[in-house]
Amino acid sequence: MSTATQTRLGSECSTDGIRVKVVPSYLPTHSDPANGRFLFAYHVTITNDGPRRARLRSRQWVIVDADGERHEVQGMGVVGHHPDLKPGERFEYSSFCPLNTSWGTMEGVYVMEREDGSVFDARIKRFYLVGPAG
Repeated sequence: MSTATQTRLGSECSTDGIRVKVVPSYLPTHSDPANGRFLFAYHVTITNDGPRRARLRSRQWVIVDADGERHEVQGMGVVGHHPDLKPGERFEYSSFCPLNTSWGTMEGVYVMEREDGSVFDARIKRFYLVGPAG
């Protein structure tokens, strides 16, 4: 899959100074389409474009496959980290999503906390997981 296609399937969104960019990709060598197993990776960049520090407390994902099955995933931090971003800093990580269909979508929020204890949801705009056509 070309970089241009990956970018088009991805997403980017800013909420209260926190910008979240996601670039997904299909992992053919880890998938088994004949048996309905499709593995996707996604690379996330979280950037603090705002004037105040923010710490990622938790994540909430909504995953929908091509059959319309919806799964919600919640957890503390991301990949074992709770990035604490000063203005201008960013944190990058990659993760994976298995699906039983060749395409689906993901979207959600990162629950962020400011130094003063205030909490807000940094939106993760919907992005697309697309594997081989039927």
